[in-house]
Amino acid sequence: MPTESETNYDPELGRKFIFVTGGVMSGLGKGITAASTGRLLANAGFDVTAVKIDPYLNVDAGTMNPYQHGEVYVLKDGGEVDLDLGNYERFLDIDMTFDHNVTTGKVYQHVIEKERAGDYLGKTVQIIPHITDDIKRRIREAAEGHDVCIVEVGGTVGDIEGMPYLEALRQFAHEQDDEDILFTHVTLVPYSKNGEQKTKPTQHSVKELRSIGLQPDILVGRCEDKLHPDVKEKIALFCDVPTDAVFSNPDVEDIYHVPLMVEEEGLDEYVMERLDLKAEALPEAERDNRWRELVTRETTGEVEIALVGKYGLEDAYISIHESLKHAGLEAGVDVNTTWVHSEDLADGHDGELADVDGVVVPGGFGSRGIQGKIEACRYARENDLPWLGLCLGFQMAVVEYARNVLELEDAHSAEIEEDTPHPVIDLLPEQYDMEDMGGTMRLGAHETDIDPGTIANEIYGDTSCTERHRHRYEVNPEYIDDLEEAGLVFSGHTNNRMEILELSDHPYYVGTQFHPEFRSRPGRASPPFVGLLETVLEETDTEAADPEEVEA
Repeated sequence: MPTESETNYDPELGRKFIFVTGGVMSGLGKGITAASTGRLLANAGFDVTAVKIDPYLNVDAGTMNPYQHGEVYVLKDGGEVDLDLGNYERFLDIDMTFDHNVTTGKVYQHVIEKERAGDYLGKTVQIIPHITDDIKRRIREAAEGHDVCIVEVGGTVGDIEGMPYLEALRQFAHEQDDEDILFTHVTLVPYSKNGEQKTKPTQHSVKELRSIGLQPDILVGRCEDKLHPDVKEKIALFCDVPTDAVFSNPDVEDIYHVPLMVEEEGLDEYVMERLDLKAEALPEAERDNRWRELVTRETTGEVEIALVGKYGLEDAYISIHESLKHAGLEAGVDVNTTWVHSEDLADGHDGELADVDGVVVPGGFGSRGIQGKIEACRYARENDLPWLGLCLGFQMAVVEYARNVLELEDAHSAEIEEDTPHPVIDLLPEQYDMEDMGGTMRLGAHETDIDPGTIANEIYGDTSCTERHRHRYEVNPEYIDDLEEAGLVFSGHTNNRMEILELSDHPYYVGTQFHPEFRSRPGRASPPFVGLLETVLEETDTEAADPEEVEA
C-alpha cells in the first residue's frame, strides 16, 4: 500500500458512511432515496452531509447541456454541479460546497497536476493507488466533522467510467469497521405483462456489484407499487441479504413524500441499527416532525403558473419548479406549472398566457427562444399579469422595456446580438479577456443592497439579501438613467451592478439578476417566489369578489 505522504490520503477522517449505488437503469431515483435517508437521520438528531460522485470527465457540470443532464445547480461557493446536490440541499436544509461533488475530471486533473509538479517522486502514477486514493480523500474530507456522510455514486453498476469509484469503495470497506459503513443498492423491479413483479433485473445488478467485490447491505426496490412480501423474500434469497434489508420505494405523487414512504418501511431504523447509532438517536417522540407536517399540510386551492423556457424538460428547471412548490406549501395552495415553450411565443402568439395566474421567465443561455421570452415579458407587463424574471428573464425584461417604452427598436443583449446599436445588456467588465467557458462566470453567493420602500424591500423584509449568481452579462450602466426615468425601477444593486428590477405601477413585476431558486427550501421558501404567489392569490381573491369591477 502507498504511504500517506505519497497520495496525501488520510484514512482516519469521517465517522459513518452510507454508499448508494444503482443498477439496471439510470434515473431510478438514487438521489431522492439517498436524500430521504438523510432527512430521516437528520430528524433523529444526526448531523448529515452528502457527496455526489459523477463519473463523467467534465470537471464540473457548468458546460453541460440541460437536455442531457438537467439543470446546472449552483452552490454558495460558486460550484456548478449536478442537480442532485440541489435535492440534498433541499431535503437536508444544508448549504454544500464544490468539495461535495466528485467528478472524474476533478480527480484526474488533480492527480495529473501533482504528477507534473513531481509530487510522486518519480513513481509510476496509476489508477490504483493514486486515483482511488484521491477519490477516497475527497469523500473523507467532505465527511469530516459530520455524524453521517451519504455518498451517491452516479450512473449504474457496470458502467466503465464508474469502475475506479467502485474499486475505491471496495478499498474503503476494508479500511472501515463493519458498523461504520453501509452499502445501499437501488434497483428497478418492473412489472411483467401479466402483472408480476420481476426480480431478475435486481438479481443481475447485484451479481454485477458482487463481481466487483461489493456486497450490498440494503436493497431498495423501485417499483410502481410496494414490493409484495414474497418478492422481498425472493430478492433476499438470491441476493444474499436478510429479508428485512429489502425495502420498497414505490412511485409517489410528490418526491417530498418519499421520506415518509421509506420511514413507513422502516429504512431509517434499519440503517441506524446497522451503523450502531440507535443509542445516539433521539427517542421517537422527540424526533423532528416538521417535514411530515409540512408536506402533508392540506391545501385550499390551486394556481396556474406558466414557466416560459426553451427546454421542454422539467429537469432543466427543477429548482424553479421546486421553488414554486415551496411557495405553494407556505401559501397553502397547489401550484400547477404550465410548461410554455418560448419558441411558441416568438411571433406574439401569447394565447398560452391568457389563462394562467402568473408567469416565470427563467434563466438560460443562447439565442434560441429569446424572442418568445421577450414577448412573455411584454405580455405580462402590459396585462398586469404577475411576473417573475430570473437572470436571463431579468435581462430580457430590460430589453423589452428598452424596445417598447424607450422606443430603442433594436435594443438587445450583446450576448445574443453582438452588433446591436443599443446593448442594454452587455458583458461584465472582468469577462472581456476570458477564453475558457467553464467556471469563469460570476458565480456563487453575493450580497445585494436593496432600496427601502420598494417591493424587493417588502418581500425580503430587509435592505440586503445574499443570493447565488450564474451570469456573464449584466445591465449596461450607460442605459440605467434612461430606463429609470422611463419608469423601470432598479431596487437592488451591488455597486454599479443592477440586481433587482420592478415596476411600481404593476401588481407584481419583479426580476432578479441572481437565481433565488437555488436557496429555496421546503419550509423556507424563496421570497421572490412567495411574493409572486401572494400577489396571484390577492389578484384571484379580488376577481372572485368583484369580477365586474376588475373587468371594467
